[in-house]
Amino acid sequence: MPSTALSGIRVLDLSRILAAPLATQLLADLGAEVIKVERPGTGDDSRTYGPPFAAGTDTAAFYLSCNRNKRSVTVNHATAEGQELIRALAARSDVLVENFRVGTLAKYGLDHESLSEINPRLVYLSVTGFGQTGPYARRPGYDGIFQAMSGMMSVSGHPDEPMKVGISMVDILTGLYAATAVLAALRHRDATGEGQFIDLSLLDCGLASLSHFAMNYLVSGEVPERRGNGGYGGIPSQAFMCSDRPLFLVAGNDKQFAALCAAADRTDLLQDPRFATTSARIAHRTELLPVLQAVLRTRTRDEWLSLLDRHDVPAGPCNELPDVFADPQIRHREMLVEAGGLPLLANPLRLSATPVGGYAPPPALGEHTAEVLCELAEVTERQLKELRARGVV
Repeated sequence: MPSTALSGIRVLDLSRILAAPLATQLLADLGAEVIKVERPGTGDDSRTYGPPFAAGTDTAAFYLSCNRNKRSVTVNHATAEGQELIRALAARSDVLVENFRVGTLAKYGLDHESLSEINPRLVYLSVTGFGQTGPYARRPGYDGIFQAMSGMMSVSGHPDEPMKVGISMVDILTGLYAATAVLAALRHRDATGEGQFIDLSLLDCGLASLSHFAMNYLVSGEVPERRGNGGYGGIPSQAFMCSDRPLFLVAGNDKQFAALCAAADRTDLLQDPRFATTSARIAHRTELLPVLQAVLRTRTRDEWLSLLDRHDVPAGPCNELPDVFADPQIRHREMLVEAGGLPLLANPLRLSATPVGGYAPPPALGEHTAEVLCELAEVTERQLKELRARGVV
């Protein structure tokens, strides 16, 4: 079996909910040893974010989505003994990830400044809503708030209604930024021997994700309009309703539009000066789109998809989740995997030399407390029993 990319890297995961746990799950998929530290008795808040719950358990699917390939240890960080245990684990870790509110862990001596004294090589990632600095630094926040504040909602939805993306998009994007930042910091650590502090803000990540939308505004000064399921490049680029179900169609350049017209038996549109070029179609989008919609309603979705494919026009079905997991391409790419009888989304990274090594199901609360603390914190069985009796672990 080929080695994994992050074999030998240990991550101490003090995070909960979604953004930071997604980052540590990605690191775990890539071979890092991830030790998830949770509160005794309750654990990560997201364990109870149900229904739905995994069959026969009280563990929510939300938690299961971002905690595979980890070991769970329970430690009460609010106790002096618990703090010492976390320090002992941090001293033998390469990375620490936390998403407590600004200043919280400093009260317990578990902040970057304190832990870097005992482990100067430690990469310390802090994920917060607004970052470590600024007038909002100590505010709480959640994904929907950051979608609203970052401008993401301003470019999503229909003209008369800003709309949140259905999934927790800012959390997910922040998780990806977080994993990237950790890898960069490890590269620096390996070159210099120095760890560092990473200050990551969900608001910053939400804004950064606006990408070309933000750049278009910065260059032109024009506020992007909301176009529902319509695109912002060439026309057409949006969802259309067929006689039975919708599809999404992109024919943004002249070659693609000509192919679309041939598939639809509407080559006459190519002779109309309003639609003859990419820029003309953009200028006359409100005239062209109803024409295309009327044509697409004349056949079923599958008939159109077959016809468009023969003409090399980019298009795809607007799938519901049952359709997604039944799709032959998704099945071929093995994007649905199983671990311990639990269905999981696969990691999409395909690395030829260091592939994702496999999948272990998300751990039960405190499942690995004894083995981790005895192995890494040199706790004896007797001490472990006493710590449990006092509610430390």
